[in-house]
Amino acid sequence: MKLYVKNMVCNRCKMVVGSELEKLGFQYHSVELGEVDLKSEISDKQKIEIDFHLQKFGFELIDDRKSRTIEKIKSLIIDLVHHQDSKLEINLSVYLATQLAQEYSVLTTLFSEVEGKTIEQYFISQKVEKVKELIVYDELSLSEISDKLKYSSVAHLSNQFKKVTGFTPSYFKQLKDKRRLKIDEL
Repeated sequence: MKLYVKNMVCNRCKMVVGSELEKLGFQYHSVELGEVDLKSEISDKQKIEIDFHLQKFGFELIDDRKSRTIEKIKSLIIDLVHHQDSKLEINLSVYLATQLAQEYSVLTTLFSEVEGKTIEQYFISQKVEKVKELIVYDELSLSEISDKLKYSSVAHLSNQFKKVTGFTPSYFKQLKDKRRLKIDEL
């Protein structure tokens, strides 16, 4: 049985959800971003119990199809930007349409209606957060960050960064209080 979980954004989230399910005595085949494949069917009462325990960690079960689709879009983008940056060269619309087996126009309309921003805006905000992370680590130059995240140029990265944050990457690097956001709050 599949359960869909909102706000799962990283491997630690997968570990927490898996651990909570084990504590509650539920066995599962897999825990992926936004999705759990349980080994057996569960009752509505058990779903409520799981949801209650997961909410303590900022997660919640999703029942309706639209919400599941939106969470899947978010999970795919987060995974692409934060864990598979080598695949960033592919066209986002083709990638999402292929992964979700739906027309991109349907996905983007649904996402915009519910989230109040476009898929592209969400994708850009995730990329900018990744840039912030890499700037804070101070291991790569801006040129290397630009290459890693498949920006066409450092100027393009800088313009996009300033448009989203209000700061240039260099000014952001100098800030004592690095204003990074939590991925699930974007």
